[in-house]
Amino acid sequence: MKTNVNLWWLLTGFFLLVAVVYTGWNILAHPDLPWPNAIEWVGTVALLFTAFMSILIGFYVNRVHRAQGGELPEDVLTADIDDGDPEMGEFSPWSWWPIVLASSAAFGMIGLSVGTWLMPISIAIFTVAIVGWVFEYYRGYFAR
Repeated sequence: MKTNVNLWWLLTGFFLLVAVVYTGWNILAHPDLPWPNAIEWVGTVALLFTAFMSILIGFYVNRVHRAQGGELPEDVLTADIDDGDPEMGEFSPWSWWPIVLASSAAFGMIGLSVGTWLMPISIAIFTVAIVGWVFEYYRGYFAR
């Protein structure tokens, strides 16, 4: 985890350096223009925002690393595969409800782009799918 933190801080420095070089290069490439007009602002702002996003991720990963109170099993050279294998939850591999839920999301996106008349249909399909998925174990063969 500490390696990930260091990589994100390294990426932050890289993006800041590239932003400075990119901005300076634009100013030097257009000596006839005043410097605010010589800068290509879209690329400069994109590189600065990329550096800012890597700062955010690096800060977050650093805070998580400090809060966990130790190294992850993946970072320990003597760890077994089972050490980093926590219980993820209970999933139904036979369930069709996630496919219906994804279809309702697809209908919703198509409704936003093609026509709003599809939105009530997609909301109805979404409601049925989410209720079916939540209450899947309350009736039928898999009831508990």
